[in-house]
Amino acid sequence: MKITSVKIYKGTVYEVETDDEKKFYLHADIIADFGICKGMEIDRPELRRIIYASNFRRAYQYALYCLDYREYSVKEMTGKLVKTYRNEKLCIEVVKKLESCGLISDERYAEKLANRYVEGRKYGYRRAKHEIIMKGISEYLAEDALESYAETFAENLTYLIKTKYARLLTDAEDRKSTEKVKNSLVRNGYGFDEINRAVREYFDNQEG
Repeated sequence: MKITSVKIYKGTVYEVETDDEKKFYLHADIIADFGICKGMEIDRPELRRIIYASNFRRAYQYALYCLDYREYSVKEMTGKLVKTYRNEKLCIEVVKKLESCGLISDERYAEKLANRYVEGRKYGYRRAKHEIIMKGISEYLAEDALESYAETFAENLTYLIKTKYARLLTDAEDRKSTEKVKNSLVRNGYGFDEINRAVREYFDNQEG
């Protein structure tokens, strides 16, 4: 197979045409890396390597674009790339390169998510852990990231009861309102025992 034409298509992208009238659109970097020029003879294995390299570059650049806006877990980024580029093997290799360059780190991402969910949204342990895992982080990394927040969970629970739910906790005998508060706190990831203890202490302090 012979390359019959190499010309600029748009910006840094070139249109490459072969003698069987097939056209390929390759970035200038790929053109340079493979020494592609008019009159060059290439066989099909070499053409496959060129196309793979071109697709790899596109996927990698797209991943960098996505990372400009937010952080991703390995699982999230792999899924996003596969959805766009279809080639799972290629996408896994792209993500491995991102990891090796320190651009993706599940451990770092887990720590940021833990801070967001615990310090920011005041979630309890179970809700925070669930949300982190839903971002594609492994269970053990989620647990590691939350380990340092043991005291913060208790502080957050007390804070929520005193601020967000105080209006519903005006009467210890009002079981309906108290149960409403407890159910809401359960949905936010707090355990029954810690909720009951915190609510009881809140009422005790009010009476005192």
